[in-house]
Amino acid sequence: MKVLSHILSPIFVLVFFLLLLIFHPLQWIGLKLFGQNGHQKVVDIMNWFLIKSLLILGITVRLKNEQQIPENTNIIFVSNHQGMFDIPPIIWYFRKHIPKFVSKKELGKGIPSISFNLRHGGAALIDRKDSKQAISELVNFSKRVHKNKWSAVIFPEGTRSRNGKPKTFAINGLKVITKYNKDSYIVPLTINNSWKVFKYGKYPLGVFSPITITTHAPIKISSLPFDELLSETEKIIKEHIN
Repeated sequence: MKVLSHILSPIFVLVFFLLLLIFHPLQWIGLKLFGQNGHQKVVDIMNWFLIKSLLILGITVRLKNEQQIPENTNIIFVSNHQGMFDIPPIIWYFRKHIPKFVSKKELGKGIPSISFNLRHGGAALIDRKDSKQAISELVNFSKRVHKNKWSAVIFPEGTRSRNGKPKTFAINGLKVITKYNKDSYIVPLTINNSWKVFKYGKYPLGVFSPITITTHAPIKISSLPFDELLSETEKIIKEHIN
């Protein structure tokens, strides 16, 4: 299997980075000519292509959603984090909710398409070494999400799990977001198997490990005290990790 990984990985990497290079100017055009909505449409389409590019590695991505997610309100998607390929499916499958991410500051520069989207698409870019900046950025992000009726996506583990085993959820990010979106809903998501893309390290890439995203029942933020809300969300997500 690892031999096949060595054969397919360079093909995938080439296609993946070509997509990022192609969609970088398209995002710029979408933003300049059609504003935020035009930019978002380009981002959605780009992430559909990124999902499909995983087929080169024999990897399918499937959403398991039996929930009725509220519309015309803010949604806070809370998920475990296993790797960079958690993100394109969330953007594509939940595109009508316009998901915006909490991300580390370093990703805001140097990566075609991805950095442009983070800088201009409404994401929060936090400096993990500067708690004052991080809180200020989260407050502005939370207000922005609320005002625009967007959705927020946060990975409370902070960093991705490299073996699929979940880490303890941090409090601060989710606490700030819920404070400014009290009438919203948390929708827990459980991601399985995306860590296996990097099970050998950065290279070669893993093959034939289907990624699944499971949507759980929405929880009204105002229905529980924050500590109980965090505990319940964490419990739901983790008990569905394979």
